[in-house]
Amino acid sequence: MLRTPSGGAGSGTTAADNELMSIGTVLNVLREEFPEVTISKIRFLESEGLVEPRRTPSGYRKFSAEDVERLGRVLRMQRDHYLPLKVIREYLDAVERGEAVQLPVLGRQRDGEPVPPPSEAPPGARIGRAELLAAAEIEERELAEWESYGLLTPMEDGAYDAEAVTVASLVRALGGFGIEPRHLRLMKAAADREAGLVEQVVAPLRRHRNPQTRAHAEARAKELAALTLKLHAALVRSALGVRLP
Repeated sequence: MLRTPSGGAGSGTTAADNELMSIGTVLNVLREEFPEVTISKIRFLESEGLVEPRRTPSGYRKFSAEDVERLGRVLRMQRDHYLPLKVIREYLDAVERGEAVQLPVLGRQRDGEPVPPPSEAPPGARIGRAELLAAAEIEERELAEWESYGLLTPMEDGAYDAEAVTVASLVRALGGFGIEPRHLRLMKAAADREAGLVEQVVAPLRRHRNPQTRAHAEARAKELAALTLKLHAALVRSALGVRLP
């Protein structure tokens, strides 16, 4: 439960007005549990319909204790359950209407694991377009947009590799934080460069005539991929100055 500052003395409308908080006060309250929250984040959640603060005649936002509690629930569900804002809004609205609804589940939760869990499909596994849309719970227009930015690319026969569901679900989860697909092109470019570096190392082994050597190339590729992922994560943590799971 978030602790909100108590209001001033008085009664009626004046007392209610005194109990309302500015966005700066709300930020300080939320930062006790969510150190990385910003005013921009609060404003974004308002623009997405997650909270509706009152407005003074001058246009300043004024938040009630209920508004702050709702913001805390939104941030908690993003942090702990990786749910898109649309899903969170629909869930909270249903709860406020008194409906008995269960919190939706997306991929693994807690324990610092990414969402969704890494694909365990065998190499070469494929998934059709309709299956991808259903598994990632996205619409055709979203998939088309992500394809335009190179985040997902179908094969020649129109199918996708097994990681497509993971990629689509993560792109959707990041969208819940206001990160648009166009912002992710840099990540895709970096991933392509890292993959190219790994391929450069193992390519001579893959071209070898000896089947055992080619098999060794695949094992080496997996090992190098794991190392590059760990390095990437460490560099991001270092750049942000935070400790991540």
